[in-house]
Amino acid sequence: MDEQSTQLVSCMYQYSRAIYRSIKDLIDPYAAPDQQIEFRRSVLDACEQTMVRLATDPHYFAKPDRALFQDIRRYYPITVQAQVGWAVEKGVNAAGEFIQKQIEAGALDGGIARCKATTRKGKACQRTPLPERDYCPSHQHLERAKVAA
Repeated sequence: MDEQSTQLVSCMYQYSRAIYRSIKDLIDPYAAPDQQIEFRRSVLDACEQTMVRLATDPHYFAKPDRALFQDIRRYYPITVQAQVGWAVEKGVNAAGEFIQKQIEAGALDGGIARCKATTRKGKACQRTPLPERDYCPSHQHLERAKVAA
């Protein structure tokens, strides 16, 4: 594993642990102590699995915050589920933004950079830029305009 991959795994681990730390004390206080430990393990495992899937398959994981909350909500009393949902949403959205920045920088998707231009519909161009350039062949005129300005 190269250094960049190791750093990405470490960052996703930190997001997973941050979510877990923010909600671990809210687990059902009326459960038996050994059951609470099992609940904590299950919540930690669900957080880690969500972050792994988000890092490995970000384009096809539509609502990771909702999926994680559905996986762990049974471990919490109804009175704190809104707080758990909020913490999960904030943590997963922060991780999603980090992953999106990595994709835009070319660190993910096999390390392939993407064209910096946008399409007519306002979405990012998905083509690979020319070597040593920021833009693909269809948008190379934008780079020339940037240099001239």
